[in-house]
Amino acid sequence: MATLREAKVGSEVKVKSLKGEGALKRRLMDMGFTKGCKVYIRKVAPLGDPVEVTIRGYELSVRKDDAECIEVE
Repeated sequence: MATLREAKVGSEVKVKSLKGEGALKRRLMDMGFTKGCKVYIRKVAPLGDPVEVTIRGYELSVRKDDAECIEVE
């Protein structure tokens, strides 16, 4: 299963599901990561953390650990 952390810079992926429990899952959903939502990977910081994405028309930085919880296709 591919995750947002593994997505390549410049690609557009679709959120398939969210892993995680409680507060983490709620926070990701509040950021806009919901099933079927398209996410464009803008860039990755030099050390790989964070990942900068465009989702629902706004730019967002996501930590590697959080990106690992977002399954994409």
